[in-house]
Amino acid sequence: MSLPAQPGPTPPDEVRRRLEAFRQQRGYLLPHQGALAAALPALQDAYGPFYRTLVQEPQHLTAFESEFVWLVLLTAAGEALGTHHVDLFYRHGGTGRQAQAAFRVAAWSAGTGAYAFLDRHWQSHFPDVPAAAAYQDAMRTLLAGLDVPEELARLALLSAHSARSDHWGVEQAILACYAAGVAEPRMVQALSLALWPCGINRFIEACDIWLALMQAGAVTPSASFQAWADTPDQHGSAVARQDQR
Repeated sequence: MSLPAQPGPTPPDEVRRRLEAFRQQRGYLLPHQGALAAALPALQDAYGPFYRTLVQEPQHLTAFESEFVWLVLLTAAGEALGTHHVDLFYRHGGTGRQAQAAFRVAAWSAGTGAYAFLDRHWQSHFPDVPAAAAYQDAMRTLLAGLDVPEELARLALLSAHSARSDHWGVEQAILACYAAGVAEPRMVQALSLALWPCGINRFIEACDIWLALMQAGAVTPSASFQAWADTPDQHGSAVARQDQR
């Protein structure tokens, strides 16, 4: 049986047109756009609206807040390609002291494993040093005196933990955000930014942790988020893994 004919590459003139259109729209061109234009033009067409919604259009964070989170997120993820966010950080009013705050938050996210280790392995040896409480106390010290609002630093830390696939850190950051009264939509946007440099799986993991906290009664969600928590059978990935066995 013969296989169906496969579509060929995009005609050269159309590739050139697409790349020039992208350059005109965004002001720059990155190599992956050429690959998409030449082989997956439909994906390139979908790329623009997704990027605009995720990165460029106002949602629940201001332009400066978004760029501060981006600076922390990219640093935590070790992604140096996003240098245009450095430019945007400064263009939206970012200062050297605020950049210092961003690197401080990113560095803190990298060291959370010590508290997770205490919680998972040595907590019984240190009953007077509960890991979660020690983490939250140290975080308050970290955030004191930063040249950005504490809420913004917490949102950036949540994004950084997600980028690093630090499940314990994500859990603690969510708990801290609720305790500080951070609006849930702002938390979602901070988490969603990791979709771009780190992939959808980091966002899924963070949302799974968040869902478990709501369902366990560890946090008190708003009505909209309670509707999410009350929805049954949200573990399709587990079903998919079962099907693949």
